[in-house]
Amino acid sequence: MSDSYQDQRDSSSRSSDAGLDLQQFHQTFFEEAAENLQRMEQLLLALDPTAVDDETLNAIFRVAHSIKGGAATFGFSEVAELSHEMETLLDRLRRHELAPTPPMVDVLLRGGDALWGQLSFRQGQSPESPSTQALVADIRQLARLSNAPTVPDPTPSVADVPVRKPVAAGQRELEVRIGPLQHGGGANHLHELFEEIPGLGEMRPLDFGEAVDGMRRFSVTTGCTDSELLDLFSFHVDRKLVHLSVLGLGYGFHDGNPGAPSEEVQKAVANAALAPSLPSAAPVAPTTRSGGAGASVDATTLRVSVDKVDQLINLVGELVITQAMLIQSSRALDPVAHQALLSSISLVERNSRDLQDAVMSIRMIPMSAVFSRFPRMLRDLSGKLGKQVELVTIGEATELDKGLVEKITDPLTHLVRNSCDHGIELPQVRTQSGKTAHGTITLSAWHQGGSVVIEVRDDGKGLSREKLLSKARERGLPAPDSLTDTQVWNLIFEPGFSTAEVVTDVSGRGVGMDVVKKNITGLGGRVEIDSAPGCGMSVKVRLPLTLAIMDGMSIAVRDEVYILPMASVVESDLVGPDSIRSLGSGARVAKVREDYLPVVDLAELLGSPAAEGQPAPGIMVIVESEGLRAALLVDELVGQQQVVVKNLETHFRRIPDVSGATILGNGKVALILDVGTLVGRR
Repeated sequence: MSDSYQDQRDSSSRSSDAGLDLQQFHQTFFEEAAENLQRMEQLLLALDPTAVDDETLNAIFRVAHSIKGGAATFGFSEVAELSHEMETLLDRLRRHELAPTPPMVDVLLRGGDALWGQLSFRQGQSPESPSTQALVADIRQLARLSNAPTVPDPTPSVADVPVRKPVAAGQRELEVRIGPLQHGGGANHLHELFEEIPGLGEMRPLDFGEAVDGMRRFSVTTGCTDSELLDLFSFHVDRKLVHLSVLGLGYGFHDGNPGAPSEEVQKAVANAALAPSLPSAAPVAPTTRSGGAGASVDATTLRVSVDKVDQLINLVGELVITQAMLIQSSRALDPVAHQALLSSISLVERNSRDLQDAVMSIRMIPMSAVFSRFPRMLRDLSGKLGKQVELVTIGEATELDKGLVEKITDPLTHLVRNSCDHGIELPQVRTQSGKTAHGTITLSAWHQGGSVVIEVRDDGKGLSREKLLSKARERGLPAPDSLTDTQVWNLIFEPGFSTAEVVTDVSGRGVGMDVVKKNITGLGGRVEIDSAPGCGMSVKVRLPLTLAIMDGMSIAVRDEVYILPMASVVESDLVGPDSIRSLGSGARVAKVREDYLPVVDLAELLGSPAAEGQPAPGIMVIVESEGLRAALLVDELVGQQQVVVKNLETHFRRIPDVSGATILGNGKVALILDVGTLVGRR
């Protein structure tokens, strides 16, 4: 363990001894570290060892440095030690003392995984911290390699010489002494740590070589008061070890003073002063405390707990229900006598809709949050299977409700693994069939009506109809040859169904696709499969945009009121004498202009057939889902309103053709119809 790292651990422990409670900052550190680790993984996966970009290496280094500094500050010694070893390797890479190689990328990715595990342990999410002895040994071994020539420069650089600059108005220049410290060699490390203190000002080390008295000295040009400076420094070291004084001519600038520059350095300064002036280099952007690659502190953002957002959405839902009650009650009022009241209710309705849109947008996050985890998974999986796989993502900016994003991650992970394992062929097999050696898996997301469609497509071997039918018959499933292709593809969703010949740690146990369908169906979505032998396979997942609030059309069927999602309603029309025709099979179709649409009588379907002498439904509502249309027969169109969606399965049980329930303005419960299953009854 290096002295600089030990210094940081000592300073961290002294902060704790001083009584400063750092636990209040733990959650912020964990969140920033998670963002940094995700960023590091993305950069490492995009790193091409044959064409290295210096900015990419610097960005990865900054991430490791930020995690190390925060972990050491809070006393997370195992996290700081591992990130310090990674930082050492990255430092040699960015200085071009080493050339990046695939094993280096692999070991840094393993280091990121280990940091995830250590942080999970610190948060109480994992029972134990992962062992990193072998990993640290591997990192150190790679960091000791020498595959790039280095030329040592025995003469100190002029840039290392402290040069005093004019002090701007409103600022002052102070000497800050930290210590005495028990271990030497930590001046540069403390300098890097203090540089990240926001609002401190410009800080320069005054030490040249080892400080014999155990003190670390810095000059600080700042506008802060003494008490503010002490508070800033005390975040990292014990307040008793911080000493402030006016910076005079003594320390570090004249012969005979502690830390004074050597004779060689003074000659270098003199020569630089006589040399002709050169154009100044572009300024280097300072490292931000957030530590993200190229990240900057955005003062317009605020971290808010998800629980608080959910509570806000629930309150908005109650407001929508209350608003519906007001509108229901206002219908009985005389519009002339109560014009002012009705205008106020209309204004409340408009404002509550704007509020609902704003609140719902808080929970909407881009699909890139899901897509970003697949490049690493495919890299590891393809290496294990001996395959070459390229991942293409489309529509990463498409937004979906955060609750849905969290629940869709595992099903999508299985679909991607399934495409890599079962779909993409080995390189030699692909070249023999005239394909490229590498396969392609495409992840796409887009909005369609009131839904989000997520597609996982591969250009592999596709599904074999004969093989699926044979496997189904072996398991005793009904599988006649008359099944359509879609019905055959859907056999893979049967519990325990698998086409793998050998059970491996990747697949073959038949416990995947049935769980995928169950989870997606539980979210109010559906799965569609399309495949062509030798060309590949496509799996589309359709999900509602949100599970909270939506626009709905209220319809009356006999004595009950139901809700249709407005995103699925195309139009409505009166049922004429020749509008509906019967077919020989007993089915009925409705003629809408030049098209014939299947008819769904909601009264019969929902168990409320017309009694003798009761008039037949006089209105048909044309609905559309997944490109298919149907005509729903209803008795009355009640109106359009926002509804708060409640999950029936949580409070009752799943009902066919129903996707949820809501509370109407009169306090009654109304069922929300599932247009997808209604249209599928054709």
